[in-house]
Amino acid sequence: MTSPHPIETGTDTVLAEVVEGVGVITLNRPERRNALHAEMYVAVPRLLERFGSDDAIGSVLITGSGNAFCAGGDVRDGNSAKQSSPDQGDAVDVEDKVRAQSAQLADNARMVTLLHRMPKVTIAALPGAAVGAGMSIALAADLRIAARSARLIPGWSKLAFSGDFGGAWFLTRLLGPSKALELLIADEPVDAETGQRLGLFNRVVDDADLRDSAIRWAAQIAAGPTSAFAGTKANVLDAHCLPLEQALLSESERMVRSGMTAEHRAAVKAWLAAAAARSGARS
Repeated sequence: MTSPHPIETGTDTVLAEVVEGVGVITLNRPERRNALHAEMYVAVPRLLERFGSDDAIGSVLITGSGNAFCAGGDVRDGNSAKQSSPDQGDAVDVEDKVRAQSAQLADNARMVTLLHRMPKVTIAALPGAAVGAGMSIALAADLRIAARSARLIPGWSKLAFSGDFGGAWFLTRLLGPSKALELLIADEPVDAETGQRLGLFNRVVDDADLRDSAIRWAAQIAAGPTSAFAGTKANVLDAHCLPLEQALLSESERMVRSGMTAEHRAAVKAWLAAAAARSGARS
């Protein structure tokens, strides 16, 4: 494995590096279980945009330092209380505050849109608990690898919150509406084994193996035909929102375009060479 190349993030709360063609983002507040911080709302989207547009980056990995992925919004900082409890008074004034705070919260959540929509395959590596908005961030990634000690915890109901950062949106698409609602209301931890059985985790590994396993998996994807993978990811996203006839048109266009790439020509050449070698070995 090549040496990591560190990337300046502008804040100690987020670390970044490039390893084997993988853009790695690490939420870095281990003393607060990587609870979200105002500086993260700027640094993480900026990094995702940078990695998404960099042809040298083949995949993106997001993780947390220490023994947690992300504890969600930092209630101790008072941000959640400010968002949820506008001063009582004139009804119009209250609604103005709701609109302003809602817009700010949606902007803070821009990282989940980027993880979900960017053309690179994104992976979340969970060394431990992902709570509330932290769970949403993990679910926004295309793929998830979890340490055996990892947990997904909705967390909102216990604080009388309805949810943010797209948690219900992602859970509904991964599990269906009934199961998603059950998990959100029950607000019970989903352990790694259960998460894998439900399809919320793609892979589960021993805690000590998480980083190496996650980097190795992400590097394998980064070394693949990333343009084709971008088209495949777009096809999967279309399957959620387009009727079949429309999806077929978009899928067909991507198929044709992928057949025009240098990646495709190289893959065909390698396939023909391998086929010839197998034929020669049999004769």
